[in-house]
Amino acid sequence: MYALINQWKTAAPAVLLLAGTGFSQALPPEVKASVDSKIKQLQSWSSDPVMVAAVKAHNSGMSAEDKAMTNEKWSKLTVLDPYVRGFTRNPLGVFLKTKKNDQISECFVSGADGTKVAFLAKTTYWSHADKDKHKVPMSGKTYIGPLAMDESSGLQEIQVGLPVLENGKPIGSVVVGLNVSKLQ
Repeated sequence: MYALINQWKTAAPAVLLLAGTGFSQALPPEVKASVDSKIKQLQSWSSDPVMVAAVKAHNSGMSAEDKAMTNEKWSKLTVLDPYVRGFTRNPLGVFLKTKKNDQISECFVSGADGTKVAFLAKTTYWSHADKDKHKVPMSGKTYIGPLAMDESSGLQEIQVGLPVLENGKPIGSVVVGLNVSKLQ
């Protein structure tokens, strides 16, 4: 797998593709097949009752602390801050832990406004409202990001953004970082 990644990194400049699932950089066929297979497994998360209930609750009423949070304030909080830890310990955070395996390097769920509902570990940003990884799923499509070094996990990964769906309508997004070295 490392040989594939190195081959891809040194290949001709990547071409952006408009896929049926959103925008993504061209990936070597072997890596793309692994990512596509994993996306099919992850799609069941989009309408899981635990995820839908948590996102609906977030969308219907955020706490004063959530409303006051900004990306700047978020960046100053440590992973041990009780506020941050609350997102890993809430029912959806606990649910995400049951889904984690060595192929998943990170996972976070955002409400319709792009702010956090739950995650496996503290994210770089509090709000992803202006990022394609949230905007594309909110349009009902799947986002497949480029192969990149993730700031928060420190791993080479591909981020996949899926819509959280209630009755087929996007109400939030779930972003899963796939550790490319662990994809088979």
